[in-house]
Amino acid sequence: MKRLLIIVTGMAAVASVAAIAANAQVKAAQTENDGWTLVWEETFDNQTTFDPAVWSKIPRGKVDWNNYMSDYDPLYEVRDGKMILRGIANDGLVPDDPAPYITGGIYTKDKKAFGEGRLEISAKFNDVKGAWPAIWLMPEPRDAEWPWCGEIDIMERLNSDTIAYQTVHSNYTVNHGRTANPPSSCTLPINPADFNTYAVEMYPDSVVFFVNGQRNFAYPRIETEIEGQFPFDKEWYLMLDMQLGGTWVGEVDPADLPAVMEIDWVRYYKK
Repeated sequence: MKRLLIIVTGMAAVASVAAIAANAQVKAAQTENDGWTLVWEETFDNQTTFDPAVWSKIPRGKVDWNNYMSDYDPLYEVRDGKMILRGIANDGLVPDDPAPYITGGIYTKDKKAFGEGRLEISAKFNDVKGAWPAIWLMPEPRDAEWPWCGEIDIMERLNSDTIAYQTVHSNYTVNHGRTANPPSSCTLPINPADFNTYAVEMYPDSVVFFVNGQRNFAYPRIETEIEGQFPFDKEWYLMLDMQLGGTWVGEVDPADLPAVMEIDWVRYYKK
Protein backbone atom coordinates (compact mmCIF):
# COMPACT_ATOMS: atom_id res chain seq x y z
CA MET A 1 0.00 0.00 0.00
CA LYS A 2 2.82 2.40 0.87
CA ARG A 3 4.52 1.72 -2.45
CA LEU A 4 1.22 2.20 -4.27
CA LEU A 5 0.72 5.52 -2.48
CA ILE A 6 4.18 6.66 -3.52
CA ILE A 7 3.52 5.69 -7.13
CA VAL A 8 0.13 7.42 -7.16
CA THR A 9 1.58 10.53 -5.52
CA GLY A 10 4.42 10.59 -8.03
CA MET A 11 1.99 10.23 -10.92
CA ALA A 12 -0.09 13.10 -9.51
CA ALA A 13 2.99 15.30 -9.24
CA VAL A 14 3.96 14.54 -12.85
CA ALA A 15 0.40 15.26 -13.96
CA SER A 16 0.43 18.54 -12.07
CA VAL A 17 3.68 19.63 -13.71
CA ALA A 18 2.35 18.60 -17.10
CA ALA A 19 -0.86 20.55 -16.50
CA ILE A 20 1.08 23.69 -15.58
CA ALA A 21 3.27 23.35 -18.69
CA ALA A 22 0.23 22.76 -20.90
CA ASN A 23 -1.54 25.78 -19.38
CA ALA A 24 1.50 27.96 -20.09
CA GLN A 25 1.53 26.78 -23.72
CA VAL A 26 -2.18 27.55 -24.05
CA LYS A 27 -1.68 31.06 -22.67
CA ALA A 28 1.25 31.66 -25.02
CA ALA A 29 -0.88 30.54 -27.96
CA GLN A 30 -3.74 32.80 -26.82
CA THR A 31 -1.36 35.75 -26.65
CA GLU A 32 -0.21 35.14 -30.20
CA ASN A 33 -3.80 34.66 -31.34
CA ASP A 34 -4.59 38.10 -29.88
CA GLY A 35 -2.29 39.61 -32.49
CA TRP A 36 0.98 39.56 -30.54
CA THR A 37 4.14 38.07 -32.03
CA LEU A 38 6.85 36.69 -29.77
CA VAL A 39 10.05 38.61 -30.60
CA TRP A 40 12.31 37.63 -27.68
CA GLU A 41 12.31 35.23 -24.77
CA GLU A 42 14.53 34.12 -21.92
CA THR A 43 13.86 30.55 -20.78
CA PHE A 44 17.08 29.90 -18.77
CA ASP A 45 17.18 26.46 -20.43
CA ASN A 46 20.52 24.70 -20.93
CA GLN A 47 22.25 27.27 -18.74
CA THR A 48 24.30 27.04 -15.56
CA THR A 49 24.11 30.77 -14.88
CA PHE A 50 22.35 33.80 -16.32
CA ASP A 51 23.45 35.11 -19.72
CA PRO A 52 25.85 38.03 -19.04
CA ALA A 53 25.07 39.47 -22.46
CA VAL A 54 21.51 40.16 -21.21
CA TRP A 55 21.65 40.25 -17.40
CA SER A 56 23.80 41.81 -14.67
CA LYS A 57 23.67 41.55 -10.89
CA ILE A 58 21.93 44.54 -9.29
CA PRO A 59 24.38 46.50 -7.11
CA ARG A 60 23.66 47.61 -3.58
CA GLY A 61 22.07 51.00 -2.91
CA LYS A 62 20.81 53.01 0.02
CA VAL A 63 17.04 52.58 -0.16
CA ASP A 64 14.75 49.80 1.04
CA TRP A 65 14.55 47.86 -2.21
CA ASN A 66 18.31 47.53 -2.75
CA ASN A 67 20.07 48.02 0.60
CA TYR A 68 20.79 44.29 0.98
CA MET A 69 21.73 43.53 -2.64
CA SER A 70 24.87 41.43 -2.89
CA ASP A 71 27.00 39.78 -5.58
CA TYR A 72 27.49 36.71 -3.35
CA ASP A 73 27.33 33.86 -5.87
CA PRO A 74 25.11 31.40 -3.87
CA LEU A 75 22.28 33.97 -4.10
CA TYR A 76 22.13 33.27 -7.85
CA GLU A 77 21.45 29.90 -9.43
CA VAL A 78 20.09 28.59 -12.72
CA ARG A 79 18.63 25.14 -12.21
CA ASP A 80 16.20 23.06 -14.28
CA GLY A 81 15.56 25.96 -16.61
CA LYS A 82 14.74 28.45 -13.87
CA MET A 83 16.54 31.53 -12.56
CA ILE A 84 16.64 31.33 -8.76
CA LEU A 85 17.28 34.41 -6.61
CA ARG A 86 17.63 34.13 -2.85
CA GLY A 87 17.47 36.28 0.26
CA ILE A 88 19.39 34.90 3.25
CA ALA A 89 20.78 35.87 6.63
CA ASN A 90 24.38 37.08 6.47
CA ASP A 91 25.68 34.97 9.33
CA GLY A 92 29.32 35.68 8.59
CA LEU A 93 28.98 34.40 5.01
CA VAL A 94 30.40 37.67 3.69
CA PRO A 95 32.71 38.75 6.55
CA ASP A 96 33.42 42.24 5.20
CA ASP A 97 29.70 42.99 4.74
CA PRO A 98 27.92 44.36 7.85
CA ALA A 99 24.41 43.87 6.37
CA PRO A 100 22.26 41.44 8.43
CA TYR A 101 20.77 40.03 5.23
CA ILE A 102 21.98 39.65 1.65
CA THR A 103 19.76 39.31 -1.42
CA GLY A 104 20.06 38.68 -5.14
CA GLY A 105 18.67 40.54 -8.11
CA ILE A 106 19.37 40.80 -11.84
CA TYR A 107 18.52 43.41 -14.45
CA THR A 108 18.91 44.14 -18.17
CA LYS A 109 20.23 47.69 -17.68
CA ASP A 110 22.46 48.88 -20.55
CA LYS A 111 21.97 45.51 -22.27
CA LYS A 112 18.35 45.03 -23.31
CA ALA A 113 15.40 47.40 -23.39
CA PHE A 114 11.68 46.92 -23.87
CA GLY A 115 9.34 49.46 -25.44
CA GLU A 116 5.84 49.41 -26.86
CA GLY A 117 4.63 45.81 -26.63
CA ARG A 118 3.70 43.12 -24.11
CA LEU A 119 6.10 41.78 -21.49
CA GLU A 120 5.28 38.58 -19.57
CA ILE A 121 7.15 36.95 -16.69
CA SER A 122 6.39 33.57 -15.09
CA ALA A 123 7.49 33.51 -11.44
CA LYS A 124 7.03 31.72 -8.13
CA PHE A 125 7.90 32.74 -4.55
CA ASN A 126 8.01 30.98 -1.20
CA ASP A 127 6.30 32.29 1.94
CA VAL A 128 8.64 34.38 4.11
CA LYS A 129 7.78 37.08 6.61
CA GLY A 130 9.60 40.17 5.40
CA ALA A 131 10.10 38.98 1.80
CA TRP A 132 9.52 41.52 -0.95
CA PRO A 133 10.14 40.07 -4.44
CA ALA A 134 9.58 42.46 -7.32
CA ILE A 135 9.44 42.48 -11.12
CA TRP A 136 9.61 46.01 -12.50
CA LEU A 137 10.79 48.43 -15.17
CA MET A 138 12.94 51.56 -15.13
CA PRO A 139 13.75 53.89 -18.07
CA GLU A 140 16.52 53.00 -20.51
CA PRO A 141 18.27 55.40 -20.57
CA ARG A 142 17.37 57.28 -17.38
CA ASP A 143 16.04 60.60 -18.67
CA ALA A 144 15.14 62.29 -15.35
CA GLU A 145 15.27 61.79 -11.61
CA TRP A 146 12.76 59.54 -9.88
CA PRO A 147 9.77 59.85 -9.85
CA TRP A 148 9.82 62.16 -12.88
CA CYS A 149 11.39 59.39 -14.96
CA GLY A 150 8.53 57.00 -14.18
CA GLU A 151 8.46 53.43 -12.87
CA ILE A 152 6.33 50.43 -13.86
CA ASP A 153 5.88 47.72 -11.23
CA ILE A 154 4.71 44.56 -12.99
CA MET A 155 4.59 42.59 -9.75
CA GLU A 156 5.30 43.10 -6.05
CA ARG A 157 4.42 40.59 -3.36
CA LEU A 158 4.68 41.04 0.42
CA ASN A 159 5.34 38.30 2.97
CA SER A 160 2.98 35.39 2.22
CA ASP A 161 0.25 37.46 0.57
CA THR A 162 -2.15 35.77 -1.84
CA ILE A 163 -2.29 38.93 -3.96
CA ALA A 164 0.15 40.75 -6.23
CA TYR A 165 0.47 44.53 -6.52
CA GLN A 166 0.80 46.24 -9.91
CA THR A 167 1.60 49.96 -9.93
CA VAL A 168 2.89 52.95 -11.87
CA HIS A 169 4.87 55.80 -10.30
CA SER A 170 5.43 59.30 -11.67
CA ASN A 171 5.65 62.93 -10.62
CA TYR A 172 1.85 63.01 -10.92
CA THR A 173 1.26 60.06 -8.60
CA VAL A 174 4.13 60.56 -6.12
CA ASN A 175 4.83 64.28 -5.75
CA HIS A 176 1.20 65.32 -6.30
CA GLY A 177 -0.49 62.31 -4.72
CA ARG A 178 -2.80 61.76 -7.69
CA THR A 179 -3.27 58.00 -7.29
CA ALA A 180 -7.06 57.73 -7.62
CA ASN A 181 -7.92 59.59 -10.81
CA PRO A 182 -6.91 57.59 -12.72
CA PRO A 183 -6.05 54.72 -10.33
CA SER A 184 -2.31 54.08 -10.35
CA SER A 185 -2.28 50.72 -8.54
CA CYS A 186 -4.41 47.62 -8.15
CA THR A 187 -4.11 44.02 -6.94
CA LEU A 188 -5.22 40.62 -8.18
CA PRO A 189 -5.18 37.19 -6.50
CA ILE A 190 -2.34 34.75 -7.20
CA ASN A 191 -1.82 31.08 -6.41
CA PRO A 192 1.18 31.20 -4.05
CA ALA A 193 1.95 27.49 -4.49
CA ASP A 194 2.45 27.73 -8.26
CA PHE A 195 4.07 29.80 -10.95
CA ASN A 196 1.95 32.81 -11.93
CA THR A 197 2.26 34.92 -15.05
CA TYR A 198 2.56 38.69 -14.65
CA ALA A 199 2.23 40.91 -17.71
CA VAL A 200 2.17 44.52 -18.83
CA GLU A 201 1.18 45.97 -22.18
CA MET A 202 2.76 49.31 -23.04
CA TYR A 203 1.15 51.69 -25.51
CA PRO A 204 1.78 55.38 -26.35
CA ASP A 205 -1.36 56.35 -24.41
CA SER A 206 -1.76 53.65 -21.72
CA VAL A 207 -0.17 50.94 -19.61
CA VAL A 208 -2.28 47.80 -19.04
CA PHE A 209 -1.61 45.13 -16.39
CA PHE A 210 -2.52 41.42 -16.24
CA VAL A 211 -2.13 38.47 -13.86
CA ASN A 212 -2.51 34.96 -15.29
CA GLY A 213 -4.18 36.36 -18.37
CA GLN A 214 -6.77 38.33 -16.38
CA ARG A 215 -6.82 42.06 -17.01
CA ASN A 216 -6.15 43.97 -13.80
CA PHE A 217 -6.34 47.64 -14.72
CA ALA A 218 -5.18 50.24 -17.24
CA TYR A 219 -3.40 53.50 -16.53
CA PRO A 220 -4.17 56.03 -19.31
CA ARG A 221 -2.65 59.28 -20.48
CA ILE A 222 -5.06 62.09 -19.48
CA GLU A 223 -5.37 65.83 -19.99
CA THR A 224 -3.99 67.65 -16.93
CA GLU A 225 -2.09 70.80 -16.03
CA ILE A 226 0.27 68.76 -13.82
CA GLU A 227 3.48 67.80 -15.58
CA GLY A 228 4.76 64.24 -15.67
CA GLN A 229 1.42 62.42 -15.62
CA PHE A 230 2.42 59.86 -18.26
CA PRO A 231 6.19 59.33 -18.61
CA PHE A 232 5.66 55.78 -19.88
CA ASP A 233 5.96 56.08 -23.68
CA LYS A 234 9.64 55.09 -23.93
CA GLU A 235 11.94 52.11 -23.45
CA TRP A 236 12.69 50.31 -20.18
CA TYR A 237 15.06 47.81 -18.65
CA LEU A 238 13.71 44.87 -16.66
CA MET A 239 14.53 44.19 -13.01
CA LEU A 240 13.98 40.89 -11.17
CA ASP A 241 14.91 41.13 -7.50
CA MET A 242 14.41 39.54 -4.12
CA GLN A 243 14.52 41.97 -1.21
CA LEU A 244 14.05 41.53 2.52
CA GLY A 245 12.56 43.99 5.00
CA GLY A 246 11.77 47.66 4.70
CA THR A 247 9.13 50.20 5.64
CA TRP A 248 6.44 48.68 3.46
CA VAL A 249 6.94 44.93 3.97
CA GLY A 250 8.01 45.09 7.62
CA GLU A 251 10.50 43.07 9.65
CA VAL A 252 12.04 39.79 8.54
CA ASP A 253 11.56 36.53 10.42
CA PRO A 254 14.97 34.80 10.11
CA ALA A 255 13.33 31.44 10.86
CA ASP A 256 11.49 31.65 7.53
CA LEU A 257 14.64 32.13 5.44
CA PRO A 258 15.82 31.58 2.81
CA ALA A 259 13.48 33.64 0.66
CA VAL A 260 13.37 32.22 -2.85
CA MET A 261 12.26 33.81 -6.12
CA GLU A 262 12.07 31.51 -9.15
CA ILE A 263 11.76 32.88 -12.68
CA ASP A 264 10.68 30.31 -15.27
CA TRP A 265 10.71 32.56 -18.32
CA VAL A 266 10.44 36.10 -19.71
CA ARG A 267 8.64 36.77 -23.00
CA TYR A 268 8.39 39.97 -25.03
CA TYR A 269 5.75 40.38 -27.72
CA LYS A 270 5.03 43.06 -30.28
CA LYS A 271 1.99 43.62 -32.48
